[in-house]
Amino acid sequence: MSEAETRQERSCVSCGISVTGTNAARFKCPDCGTVIFRCAKCRKQSNLYECPDCGFRGP
Repeated sequence: MSEAETRQERSCVSCGISVTGTNAARFKCPDCGTVIFRCAKCRKQSNLYECPDCGFRGP
């Protein structure tokens, strides 16, 4: 895995901030199983997210 891929996986999929060392959620996309990270702020605000691999959208 490249450094860019690692950085992308550790960023909130909604807002893009780094979630390393924060209270972020980590879960698998319901459609394709890609690991998705979301920061606490985006979860609390129910911001939409989109899977970077398959395009699945969720609250």
